[in-house]
Amino acid sequence: MGYKHRALDTSVEARKLAAPNFLLKIIPHVDGTARICELVRFHLEDITVKGAWTGPAALDLCSHALAPVAELPVLEVLSAKHVVADLTLGLGTVVHDYLAPGATLRLRGTGSEILIEANAG
Repeated sequence: MGYKHRALDTSVEARKLAAPNFLLKIIPHVDGTARICELVRFHLEDITVKGAWTGPAALDLCSHALAPVAELPVLEVLSAKHVVADLTLGLGTVVHDYLAPGATLRLRGTGSEILIEANAG
């Protein structure tokens, strides 16, 4: 990305960073099966954006034995952003536990359900 090509509004970028974030936490058991499989929501706290920039950029994917992402074609770089900020990663909350007994996931707007079998053993 071009270094400090075009400045962005730091207050707008701070609001974007304050939005909820989600991650899929998967921790395997000793036998390789999933022991923990949760969708977790977390927020960034104490956000101070010191600078934010956008500009032209390129993307280079590197080979990795466990994730062959370099084989994916990069068709177009839509945007690039560089944000320098001080922040604290807040504690998360479990939105959905995929391995809980009788856990079902309702797909929004479709009315269909996907039954996720809990690990009984």
